[in-house]
Amino acid sequence: MSTQDPIRVVKRDGTIAPYDGYEIARSIEEAAAGLDDQIARATQLRSELEITLFDQITSEQLDEAVVQVALQNVKDDPAYDTIASRLLCKSLYKTIFGEGVTREEVYAFHGEAFVGFVLRGVELGLLDTRLRELFDLERLGSALDPSRDDLLRYVGVQTMRTRYMIAGPDGRAMEMPQFFWMRVAMGLSLDEEDPTAAAIGFYDKMSRLEYLAAGSTLVNAGTSYSQLSNCFVMQMEDEIEHIAKSVRDVMWLTKGTGGIGLSVTKLRAEGSPIRSNNTTSTGPIPFMHTIDSTLRAVSRGGKKFGALCFYMENWHLDFPAFLDLRQNSGDPYRRTRTANTAVWISDEFMKRVEADQTWYLFDPAEVPDLVELTGRAFSQRYAEYVAMADAGRLKHKTIGAREQYRAILTSLQSTSHPWLTWKDTINTRALNDNTGAIHLSNLCTEICLPQDRDNVSVCNLASINLSRHVTGRRQHAVVDWDRLAESARLAVRQLDNLIDITISSVPESERSNELNRALGLGVMGFTDVVERFGYSYESEQAYALIDQLMEFVSWHAIDASADLARERGAYANFEGSRWSQGMVPFDSLDLLENDRGVPVDVDRTTRLDWDSLRAKVAGGIRNSTLLAIAPTASIGLVAGTTPGLDPQFSQIFSRATSSGKFLEVNRNLVEDLRRAGIWEDVREDLLRHQGDLSKVAAERPEVPTELVEIYQTSFQLSGMAYVEVAARAQKWIDQAISRNIYLADRQVSSMVDLYSAAWRKGVKTTYYLHMMPRHTAEQSTVKVNKAEALGGAGGGSRRGFGAATSGAPSAPAARGFGAAAPSGSAPRGFGAAAPAESAAPTSTVEAPDGATEIEVEDVSGAQCPVDPQERLQCESCQ
Repeated sequence: MSTQDPIRVVKRDGTIAPYDGYEIARSIEEAAAGLDDQIARATQLRSELEITLFDQITSEQLDEAVVQVALQNVKDDPAYDTIASRLLCKSLYKTIFGEGVTREEVYAFHGEAFVGFVLRGVELGLLDTRLRELFDLERLGSALDPSRDDLLRYVGVQTMRTRYMIAGPDGRAMEMPQFFWMRVAMGLSLDEEDPTAAAIGFYDKMSRLEYLAAGSTLVNAGTSYSQLSNCFVMQMEDEIEHIAKSVRDVMWLTKGTGGIGLSVTKLRAEGSPIRSNNTTSTGPIPFMHTIDSTLRAVSRGGKKFGALCFYMENWHLDFPAFLDLRQNSGDPYRRTRTANTAVWISDEFMKRVEADQTWYLFDPAEVPDLVELTGRAFSQRYAEYVAMADAGRLKHKTIGAREQYRAILTSLQSTSHPWLTWKDTINTRALNDNTGAIHLSNLCTEICLPQDRDNVSVCNLASINLSRHVTGRRQHAVVDWDRLAESARLAVRQLDNLIDITISSVPESERSNELNRALGLGVMGFTDVVERFGYSYESEQAYALIDQLMEFVSWHAIDASADLARERGAYANFEGSRWSQGMVPFDSLDLLENDRGVPVDVDRTTRLDWDSLRAKVAGGIRNSTLLAIAPTASIGLVAGTTPGLDPQFSQIFSRATSSGKFLEVNRNLVEDLRRAGIWEDVREDLLRHQGDLSKVAAERPEVPTELVEIYQTSFQLSGMAYVEVAARAQKWIDQAISRNIYLADRQVSSMVDLYSAAWRKGVKTTYYLHMMPRHTAEQSTVKVNKAEALGGAGGGSRRGFGAATSGAPSAPAARGFGAAAPSGSAPRGFGAAAPAESAAPTSTVEAPDGATEIEVEDVSGAQCPVDPQERLQCESCQ
């Protein structure tokens, strides 16, 4: 086809019309409203788009191509991400309002369309019938504010579209962003006295991105399948009936999208006698392999495997085999390829490591009470079993405690497993201590709940976006404490509502939810806030900031739960708990220190009136737990902020998720470089150095040293910074923290010091350990000055961010950033919904003179594991 041949567009209704460049230009101009150089941006994007077009491109492909062209420019200016996000939202508007809809029309008819969406959703059986029966739909429609769509970044809209929004029977989107937020809010307001008013309150917070419910809640709230809980924690008993039931429960919980923690410590060791049939046990490993296969069989929605973490105490006779579960080599029937692993470590073991003593391994069938004992009581009983073993009365093995500790850390370094979690820190610091021992954590290591044969513990999650509660920058940065208190209190009420609405296919989890009403309110965006204050993540200012923020959130969450107890009653198991004794999370530090006999090395500063709150809590609290910091790998994308407590992986990088692939640029850094008047001068160098500002500063003295300190990336920070941030936050949290750690140093001795420090500081759990050499760079291209970089000149070709897949036509019309694919094959690239199992490929496009290829860091593993299958699971909690 010659360049003079007309381009025709296949409309959504099947009709064919000539390509209208002016209409496209107007659409881009509208998306650029309020940005600098609005007309110039629109002209640039239109010209870049038109070299990618081909005859009979569909409207959907054209919309996607426009978005992709905008995304190619994000590396030069994050404002193009705003344009891409608005364009993607407009494509959603078109599915509701039709072709040619304007922004003004969307605003004018948003409420009316929302009412139609609810009625249609109920009619199709997709939405809960109570949404039609209990709510004033016109009032809710009028409360929608479509201007809040502008708060979303492109990756946020795309994540909502691919993971959370409802689609009709034909696969087409039925929701727009504000419909989505209101549907979730309605689904969490069903039991309120005034459901409409409550929904508006919840909607207002979530649509402003001030807090977000967790993944399972966002998917199912308000739908006809209201499985809203996120985390399930269970223990397998040492009997064949319960093992079989556990497999069944894993299947049902996996189907319902829950992340699962499963303790296998009670299962007798390999070779242990089975008296009922005069045989010997195969041990826990084959049963774990069976469950691992179950996770792969019951994939969730056909999109991703089930997500589970096995926990085992390290005195188990089969613990060496447990350590090998994630190794790539060896007997495949003694490996788990999908399930994760974590070790449940006692204070007794840590003390023996420090004293360089011997560690004894036992068969749980012979020492059954060790599973239930914690702290000093565990140590005393363990010593008795050691004496019995030395006397030849117990089957056992021995190993140096330090030798096993190093073996654990070596496995962690090489396979990212097992995660280290501390049994006695969790149990001794628990305030819900009157319902039995806590035997494990959950999939993402932030949940600490007791469980037994009759109770599969359940936790319900939401996260406050700290960055939405800070205004100004540097010396003008301030926390809006009143708004933060409101967010914490409303989130607690919303989560408490969830407990009475959610359903489960496992009766033991229903029972636990009703009796304990456990919540896990967390935070995200901490690094975003630190940067806006102008602090380094590794600084006393940052440590004091997380300390103050978490104390404040904790105080208001606990106070809100105490208020709910007066309105709705205390949770059933309240009497006899440490809550009923007027204790709060901070008080557990003394309990831990006294039980261990080892100082807990953490700052003890307090700022709020905890004495009055202690007295109030003693009178009743609505929830057995209140606080837990989850990874927020997925909802952090929607919120447009940094996940959990994690630092920046890089300042400019590509992120692969199950929703697609995205280029991210740290907007805080761009703004600071612009304030310094050097962004345009250094941005190509920043790309060339894969987002490492320190390398740019080494070449360009005009880069302020202060910014190099503030914008250190994850592997540039000391591992101790991660521990200190977690320890400061953990003081105020009754559950735990999903604490990722990043290390550039591969020395096991450094890891020994780091994880031992975490234990001494009272940190309860750790999550993934990311080692810098395991993160590989992905070939992509950026525009750089080839003459300067290589001492030469000339043209060439480059692969662009977000280029079309290999399905794109090979004709010249398909060349260009974000080139559209042929009919029936939507283009994929950064932000496109490529299959999660494989990296989105790129195609070759012509580049102007001076362009060359360089490597840009691929952070598929930044907040997620390195292994591709593990990446599909890392968003399970949130």
